[in-house]
Amino acid sequence: MTLTTLASGSSGNCILLSHKGAHLLVDAGISCRRITTALGELGVDPNTLLGVCITHEHSDHISGLATLTKKYRLPIYTSPGTGRQLCYRMAGLDDLVRPQEPGDEADVGPFTLWSFSTSHDAAQPMGFAVAAEDRKAAIVTDLGYVSDEVLDGVSGCHLLVCESNHDEEWLKSGPYPYYLKARILGDQGHLSNEAGAALARRCAESGTHTVLLAHLSAENNTPARALQTAQTALSAAGIDPLRDVTLAVAPRSQLSPSYEV
Repeated sequence: MTLTTLASGSSGNCILLSHKGAHLLVDAGISCRRITTALGELGVDPNTLLGVCITHEHSDHISGLATLTKKYRLPIYTSPGTGRQLCYRMAGLDDLVRPQEPGDEADVGPFTLWSFSTSHDAAQPMGFAVAAEDRKAAIVTDLGYVSDEVLDGVSGCHLLVCESNHDEEWLKSGPYPYYLKARILGDQGHLSNEAGAALARRCAESGTHTVLLAHLSAENNTPARALQTAQTALSAAGIDPLRDVTLAVAPRSQLSPSYEV
């Protein structure tokens, strides 16, 4: 199984999982045109997509969903609460939504899909873990803190896509209005570099070999800052971030390399 990010950040999020000619998207927060163009660059026919998993209903995760599902009639795997929000906002989705309660397991072609609750200011947000054969990837962004449910969801993953949204001091001293700072820093906001690095460290200590830092803020973070924070956390645990794990930052608006899970 391979994982490729098509986009990651507040302007749009989309991830592709591939295994033996089968493909699954997680989120569709960029335009359908951008998604299909990116798939074309990877040699993937959009007609081979088995579905799309939606973490929550914020626009940077669903902006391309209406056109994508209208064109390709993709099943949508998401929580009941998110599914209701999608159906309120977009026509023609009722027969495509496959509600999945947190903790449920679903088989989608060669993939096994698990979902788990996250803490974010959305209807019923979730993270996803996807396995093919004996390999597991976990995708966890847009959460205010790392709960026990998140820890259970990412347990045993070989590849982790982990939120590293902001440098906390940069955010506090930056130009955002107070209410927005409070939202991002709150328990239903976003993970800081330090919190994301702590999760990355915990997973690496348990055998995760690849960590992609994702959903970076354009205003309150830089790839170098997020990477440095994660490297420091891993090194403190006796893990060499240049030798023992693959550690990288998901690009905001372009394709990442394809990582083997």
